[in-house]
Amino acid sequence: MELTGEHRTGLAREAHNTLMAALPRGDYEALMTGGEVIDLKLKDVLHEADDEARHVYFPLSGVISLLTVLEDGSAVEIATVGSEGMADFAAYLGMESPARWLVQVPGKALRIDAKRVRLLAEDSPPFRNVMHNYMLAMFILVSQTAACNRRHPVEERCARWLLMTHDRVASDHFPMTHEFLADMLGVRRPSVSIAMGMLSRAGFTRYKRGKVQVLDRPGLEAAACECYHVLARQFTHRFPANES
Repeated sequence: MELTGEHRTGLAREAHNTLMAALPRGDYEALMTGGEVIDLKLKDVLHEADDEARHVYFPLSGVISLLTVLEDGSAVEIATVGSEGMADFAAYLGMESPARWLVQVPGKALRIDAKRVRLLAEDSPPFRNVMHNYMLAMFILVSQTAACNRRHPVEERCARWLLMTHDRVASDHFPMTHEFLADMLGVRRPSVSIAMGMLSRAGFTRYKRGKVQVLDRPGLEAAACECYHVLARQFTHRFPANES
């Protein structure tokens, strides 16, 4: 679906992408032209590791996981992308992305030809500055996540993951299975089940039939490691909405 002026107006009411909103209005409009709004369906693979990445995805709702694929075929999450960003900057740079892009939470995204995004950035220093800031934020996210996975208990990491997903879906309910979360965190399923049980007994969350509900947001934040707040600040401070 090509975005005409009418579609752009409807899209603005329906959803929002923080990275796009940080662009000057002229760059935002140029980016929207020729874009296509697509449905993000649960567990769809948008890109396989090392394949040519022809498109960039700006989530408007939902969440995309970036996964590193190991030799045995298993995959571990290295980052997540929601309505604050895009998947991914390797495609924007015209390089092969080493990550698998997997839809973690269903929603919608604006899909745009990667070459078009690159050309727009080349012609606009403000656009380029936003993209460079995003690349730095993602580098910090990946680095912090690696440190978190090494040093922090599973229950704190679960709380962090749930909070980051909660921020991106604009709902207290979202799909998530213990098996899926175990894959994302690179741990065994029983470890996730124990950790989720602790969060549930504390009254922070409720889990039923493949869906999690956040009941006590402040309690969940208290249960998470400091990594959640470190990562959240990267995006809230770097990308204020641009009114120009």
